[in-house]
Amino acid sequence: MKIVAASDAGALAPLYAAGWDPPATVTSAVAAILADVRERGDAAVLDYTRRFDRPEATLEALHVPVPPLAEAAREVPPEIASALALARERIARFHEAQLPNDLAVRDADGTLNALLVRPLGAVGAYVPGGTAAYPSSVLMTVVPAKIAGVERVVVVTPPGRDGRLGPAVLYAAALAGADAIYAAGGAQAIAALAFGTQSLPRVDKIVGPGNVWVTEAKRQVFGRCGIDGLAGPSEVLVVADESASPEYVAGELLAQAEHDPRARVAAVSTARGLLERVAELLDGPFARDLARSEIVAGVLRESTYLIHAADAAEVLAVIEGFAPEHLSLQVRDPWPIVRDVRRAGAIFVGAQTPVAAGDYIAGSNHVLPTSGAGRFSSGLRTADFLRTMSLVENSPQRMRADAAPLAALADFEGLAAHARTARLRAEVEGP
Repeated sequence: MKIVAASDAGALAPLYAAGWDPPATVTSAVAAILADVRERGDAAVLDYTRRFDRPEATLEALHVPVPPLAEAAREVPPEIASALALARERIARFHEAQLPNDLAVRDADGTLNALLVRPLGAVGAYVPGGTAAYPSSVLMTVVPAKIAGVERVVVVTPPGRDGRLGPAVLYAAALAGADAIYAAGGAQAIAALAFGTQSLPRVDKIVGPGNVWVTEAKRQVFGRCGIDGLAGPSEVLVVADESASPEYVAGELLAQAEHDPRARVAAVSTARGLLERVAELLDGPFARDLARSEIVAGVLRESTYLIHAADAAEVLAVIEGFAPEHLSLQVRDPWPIVRDVRRAGAIFVGAQTPVAAGDYIAGSNHVLPTSGAGRFSSGLRTADFLRTMSLVENSPQRMRADAAPLAALADFEGLAAHARTARLRAEVEGP
């Protein structure tokens, strides 16, 4: 495993490459699927489900009842049910604390300016599935939506080859308070949420991670409904100093590498000796004795970076250049970095805080910006399921005082009818 200098812009260019740029073949294929589902609704979703997921799928099987909680709990191992319940409790507590209040500012003359907070009406939560089950993603998307007051939350997730959804996913849906489950995945599920079908009313916003087809579909339906963002492959940047455990550092890199063949993982340190020990671990059995070792090997070969920085300024420059989804700070004094960093999806402070804690039971959300989107967007939070409306109530005194400048600005911009609405009120009598 090669170690590169933080000053080597050429070597780090792929790490800093940002933006959503899927292959043209994916873009065109997704557009065709969206158009088909928009035209034919459930019938098109069923056709694609049969093609990609379950050849024997039926129209009736697209809709899976949310099971009663006690019944769902009996279908999963007790330790999994307990862990999911713990995760739900912590996610709920942290996201409840984020709930904003209406804001009102009333001036001395009686004029009122306010900001009203209202929940979205309906949300679609995409949960990856098919070959694996992700009950944690159910909790991360549904729980904050229900806390925000969203009336209808629909979970969409692809069925397995046997046509079933994982028992843990069903339990998580019941635990989180989902209102409906639609057993479909891919671009076709995103289309169903965005446009609606004969049996699935459209939603106001779609959230949750997915593969390149799902993410491109979300991009293309944006405007028809809202989306949380464009989720690319997993990322982590570990900042470590000489006090860090090489096993902990290497462990974080491998944990994200096993997510996706296109994951990007990196460690940066001013301690070259530490990086050398991490490199040895990544080149040895520590990195090979994993269930997903083939995926990990590809990431280690193609998109893993061990970066030697000359000083703290270069460390910060690497963080800001990468804008990683996950930032792990394994250093003696992490707080100066926390103070200065502006670009990261989530920060995990200290050797005893693995990124996996945020993936599952810390209470923070694991739906995070990737592909450089940490420069301008945030992780999923309660505010993503709310919208605000401004409210203005002028007092007669305010309106009389504002009529002339308001009309002048409207006239300046060539909007005479706007100006007249101000002048009509200029002489209104009142207190």
